[in-house]
Amino acid sequence: MARRRKGRAINGIVLLDKPLGGSSNQLLQKVRWLYKAQKAGHTGALDPLASGMLPLCLGEATKFSQFLLDAEKTYEVTAHLGIRTTTSDADGDVVEEKPVTVSEAEVREACLSFLGKSKQIPSMFSALKHEGKPLYFYARQGITIEREARDIEIYELDIHRIALPEVVMRVKCSKGTYIRSLVDDIGQKLGCGAYVTRLHRTEVADYPTDKMVPIETLTELAEQCTQEDFSPLDALLIPMDTAVSRLDAVIIDDAAKQRFDHGQSVSGDGEASPEEGRFYRVYHRSGQGETLFLGVGEGVVSPKDQPAFHGTDTVFINPKRRVVYNL
Repeated sequence: MARRRKGRAINGIVLLDKPLGGSSNQLLQKVRWLYKAQKAGHTGALDPLASGMLPLCLGEATKFSQFLLDAEKTYEVTAHLGIRTTTSDADGDVVEEKPVTVSEAEVREACLSFLGKSKQIPSMFSALKHEGKPLYFYARQGITIEREARDIEIYELDIHRIALPEVVMRVKCSKGTYIRSLVDDIGQKLGCGAYVTRLHRTEVADYPTDKMVPIETLTELAEQCTQEDFSPLDALLIPMDTAVSRLDAVIIDDAAKQRFDHGQSVSGDGEASPEEGRFYRVYHRSGQGETLFLGVGEGVVSPKDQPAFHGTDTVFINPKRRVVYNL
């Protein structure tokens, strides 16, 4: 018999406004404790010296955190020219100083040259794993690991202010992009070096910036909760299907829901015809018109051993990550 998890079976997403300092995991555990949630997970860590949007998934929402991890992110960043550090931010030791003799026009040209697709070598002070340990574990011991350049894309780069030696930018980028490495690359292109003095994440996918909540607010609301009533905190939860809001939706009936709940392929009505290999949001609509999010399914060709489906070349939805409602 499976062990029963301690805590509440609460499902949803909290948009934490991460403060400077402290690790993302420490804050995750604090929020999990405040909500008394059975389980929780984040969607990509922010460095201790970075602040801003940190979506935290509670309960069944953790099953869909990968979709947010894969989404684009937007940052406000301040770069200081003329100095390189070991970590490419203010936490590192200075390894090089050069005079800043470039013009504003040259700075603008160098920054905008990174728009679009490119290759980026991750920082040794990143959380990427090598033989089961993050790269920063080796970097702190003075060990350098060979890293392969990775494909990244800068979708938008807006220069808000140039007051040399400082440059303030807004960067919208693909997953896997390290802003510290971007700033270091810009500094190298300008020939004077650069490092990050401020990094603030404003957006993850389509989540609104104004929905972010500071940890202090969550702590205050937790003090208003009782063992039976967590409504002050729960009111801040964003529905877990927002993590997959960019996927087309499929609506299934009662009979199909039973199949889906048992891990079997289903068909249904949707915004688009299912395609093999694509992911879809799956919902059940009851006879009373209520709609319930069931999880994410992948388009697959109907197996021959399912007589309920006619033809073997028709694409249906196969459950990949199902929600277990156990409230």
